[in-house]
Amino acid sequence: MTQPPQEQRSSQHTSAPKPSRVHLVAVVVTCAAVITLLATGVAVTIASLEDGDAPDITAQQQSVQNNPPGQGAAAGARPQTTATGAMSGKVLELGNHPLLQPSNVGLPNRACGLPPWDNTETAARDFFRAATDCLNRAWAPVLRSHNLPFTPPRLYFPAGQSFDTDCGRIKVGLATASYYCEGELFLPFQGLQVEQYENTPGVYLALVAHEYGHHVQELAGIMDAAWRKIYTAGESSTVGQEMSRRKELQAQCFSGMFLGSHVERGGSITRAMYDQAWHDQETRGDDTSGGHQHGTNENYAMWWRVGALDNRIADCNTFTADAASVR
Repeated sequence: MTQPPQEQRSSQHTSAPKPSRVHLVAVVVTCAAVITLLATGVAVTIASLEDGDAPDITAQQQSVQNNPPGQGAAAGARPQTTATGAMSGKVLELGNHPLLQPSNVGLPNRACGLPPWDNTETAARDFFRAATDCLNRAWAPVLRSHNLPFTPPRLYFPAGQSFDTDCGRIKVGLATASYYCEGELFLPFQGLQVEQYENTPGVYLALVAHEYGHHVQELAGIMDAAWRKIYTAGESSTVGQEMSRRKELQAQCFSGMFLGSHVERGGSITRAMYDQAWHDQETRGDDTSGGHQHGTNENYAMWWRVGALDNRIADCNTFTADAASVR
C-alpha cells in the first residue's frame, strides 16, 4: 500500500481578489456521484458562508425515474433530457475552461472545525453540515475570483431505502450511498456502511468532498459541457464513458485538494484523517465496481493524490489528460 507523504508539495497558493457575492440558482440537472458509503437520515439543508448564513431547508423530492446501475465509487446520473439551459455566469467549457488554466491558484490553507465523528445519524448530520460549511468557505472565493457564480449546495439526509431527486428515484445501497443532482447533495445514513468503516472520519470527509467537487463542476459550467458530450456520444458509448471518467476523476482531484489544503491547519482535520482518506482511494474505482465510468482504482487514487499533494486547480484538468491516466 502506498504510504502518504508527510507534507504537501505546495502549501501556499494565491487567488485573485474576491468579487461581490452573487446568488443564483442552478437550472440544469446535473450528474450524481454515487459512492460506496456516506451519510445520514432526515431531510435537512445547510449552507454557511464566510459572509453570511443561509437558513436550513427541508424538501420533498418529486421524481420517479429509476436510477441507473451504480458503480461502487461515484456513478454519473442525469434525467433523460437534452435541456441545456445554464445558470448565468457559467462557462460551458472543458479543458479550456478558465478555472483550469495554468496558474498557482488552489484552495486556501485554513482550519476546518468539525465535530467528533460517531456512528449515529445525529452525529453524521452534524459532521456533514460542518464539512459542507468548510467546503463552502474554501470554494466560494475561488469561483468568485474567476467571475463564476457561487451558491452553496442544498444538503439532504433522506431516510428509508430510496428517495426521490430531480434526477430520479434513488435506491440506497452499496453503490448508491450518496448522490448529487442539480445543486442538491443527498446523504442517506443507510448507505454509510458504518459496520465496515467504523470510526474513519477521513474516509467520510473525502467522500463528501468528492460530491462537492461535482457541485463545483456544476457551478462552473464544466458539468453541463461534459453532459452535452455524453448525451451526444451516448452514455454507454466508449466516448461517453471516457467523458464520464474524466468528470469523476476531476471530482476526485478536487476532493484531494480540500483535504490537502486543510490537514494540520489548526482545525479538526488531522494527519490520521488525511491518511485514512489517502489509503481508502485505492479501494475505489472501476476495478472494484466492474464498471467503466469512474476510472481504474489506480487512477481513482492517483487523481485524488494529485489534488492532495499539489493543491492547484490547473493540475485537476482531467479533460486534457492523456488517455492512460483516465482509463
